[in-house]
Amino acid sequence: MFRCTLQEGVELRLVEEQDAQELFELTDRNRAHLREWLPFVDNTRTTFDSLSFIKMGRRQISDNQGGQFVILVDDKIAGCVGFHGIDWNNRSTSIGYWLAQEYTGRGLMTLATEALCKLAFENYNLNRVEIRVATENYKSQAIPERLGFTREGVLRQREWLYDHYVDHIVYSQLASEWKKS
Repeated sequence: MFRCTLQEGVELRLVEEQDAQELFELTDRNRAHLREWLPFVDNTRTTFDSLSFIKMGRRQISDNQGGQFVILVDDKIAGCVGFHGIDWNNRSTSIGYWLAQEYTGRGLMTLATEALCKLAFENYNLNRVEIRVATENYKSQAIPERLGFTREGVLRQREWLYDHYVDHIVYSQLASEWKKS
């Protein structure tokens, strides 16, 4: 099973079915914070909904489509990061992420996203990783920018977010640009 230490007390590991209750409770406590930018929050009403997400992430692994990971801080779930599947013909993927409000501002998501980029480029041998971020979501934009991603452009009205459309910035990094560590 994939498990990676990001820094002392902080780990990244594949999400597991036994995480369902803790993941749901974290989502539930952070509804207002997460709902601002994430469309899944209103549809996450029970532990079963979190379990369905976990099972989808586990299917990704068995289907060779990446996976979903939890960020652990002192063995407590702080957020999630994962692949939106893998396009093997074009050797590309995209990454999505969220972090509970009490864990923001510590560089945790940058570390976790960097670990997924390393997995994508060095283990899966992919050529391209994308991150798409709402144009007004400045905190999420900082992550690909810190990691040296290129801002490619804006997808207008890319996502329906509860009662309005939001534009997304497309960031990418290529294998040739990836820093090997």
